Amino acid sequence: MSKHILSKSTFIKGVQCEKQLYLYKYFPQLQDKVSGVQQAVFDRGHEVGKLAQQLFPGGIDASPDSFKDYSEALKLTEYSIGKNVNVIYEAAFQYDDVLVASDIVVREGNKWKVYEVKSSTNVNNTNVLDAAVQYYVISNLGIEISDFFIITINNSYVRKGELDIHSLFKNESVLKRIEKLQPFVEKKVAKLKTVLGMSDVPGVNIGDYCTTPYNCSFYGHCWKDIPADSVFEISGMHLRKKFELLKSDIIKIKDIPADFPLPASQRMQVDSFKSNNIIVDRHSIKKFLNNFTYPLYFLDFESFQPAVPLYENSKPYQQIPFQYSLHIKESAESELEHYEYLAQTEGDPRVEFISRLLDDIGGNGMIIVYNKSYEEGRLKELARDFPVYADKLETVIERIYDLMIPFQKKYYYAPSMKGSYSIKYVLPALVPELDYENMGISNGMDASIGFENLQNETDMFRIEEIRKHLLEYCKLDTYAMVKILEKLERVASGK
Repeated sequence: MSKHILSKSTFIKGVQCEKQLYLYKYFPQLQDKVSGVQQAVFDRGHEVGKLAQQLFPGGIDASPDSFKDYSEALKLTEYSIGKNVNVIYEAAFQYDDVLVASDIVVREGNKWKVYEVKSSTNVNNTNVLDAAVQYYVISNLGIEISDFFIITINNSYVRKGELDIHSLFKNESVLKRIEKLQPFVEKKVAKLKTVLGMSDVPGVNIGDYCTTPYNCSFYGHCWKDIPADSVFEISGMHLRKKFELLKSDIIKIKDIPADFPLPASQRMQVDSFKSNNIIVDRHSIKKFLNNFTYPLYFLDFESFQPAVPLYENSKPYQQIPFQYSLHIKESAESELEHYEYLAQTEGDPRVEFISRLLDDIGGNGMIIVYNKSYEEGRLKELARDFPVYADKLETVIERIYDLMIPFQKKYYYAPSMKGSYSIKYVLPALVPELDYENMGISNGMDASIGFENLQNETDMFRIEEIRKHLLEYCKLDTYAMVKILEKLERVASGK
């Protein structure tokens, strides 16, 4: 059997950008390194796909030994269809130099139902296009498809006892939609094969398709000539407008004309960058700080969102708090105290999280967080799921105060904040000796992934390392708030 030219994944890449397809095929070494977040998404998709096979038990697994060689998978699929096998997992098909693998195919008399599994909670247009390519290949092989379903996660499912596979998943027929796409798929297959036959890389400039529907894996390569402090760093500006500036040869922020129309927040960012001036509204900062009374509790949570609910009374992708850091300052003169909690991986961490937090947080005093909607949201969810603690958690919520406000409202703005009020930008701008660079875990998403990875980690040294990084990261988040508040106090007093 001849080697394929396209697969369903490379077809999707080519639809997004022909240059991406060409580079992937001939210059894979130019790809960006796969991030921890991306790898977690890939791993999650694989795990969900394997779990969904339980919806149709007893099938033959046609998965290849190597994803570089599908010849045996194609043969096993063809053999299984001929031998009246009723269910095939990872069934492989090839037609018109296009290779596809279908997650689950199920015999129904002389016809077949195809099921594509996604770890998302809804069907999107790219999922449908993926299905359309499979339909194109399978139907043209003379295999009659009676229906085509996309299986997704049912985010309304609440786990009660053992995992209920049939309630966890939902499926949606996309047959009519993919039948309508067949002329497009046929033309696009021909076009993309022509692209791959070209002697040079397609001349495609950067555009909004670099991040839609997915981040291109060659983003770093194609964007390498965009300099630092470019118009693409303007916060809140629509990407389309940034490309309009680029087409007008306005690449750097400093080159934006003074009369170029911009909303107030963007104008502040541009003017502050050009003048290299820090903008301070001392009166508003003072007014903000007047609300602060000791003792002060600086609090930060971390949570993770397993696609498949691990615990009783939890939903798919529900945020499960597993860690907090708490710095306490009893008075302006007192020494800083630190408390922390990081769950073990055995069992539901939420009750112990609540119990430890209530012990550490005390019954009075202002609780300082950064972006209070996050901590408040987790506390409200905990109160909902564990109503015995609801009253006490409500009193915690009432004590929360948001340190993000002065930066969100631009009472204080520095050019190095790049239009953002994220603590990851605010901290180095106000307290240069502190930042999140060179940390083993340096953002909330990596913290979430790190704890989720611990669920299946068996290497004790790796477990210890991840836990150490988690504690260091969360501790910095609350210590950062202490130092940011100190800086605001000095600014307010004119120091």
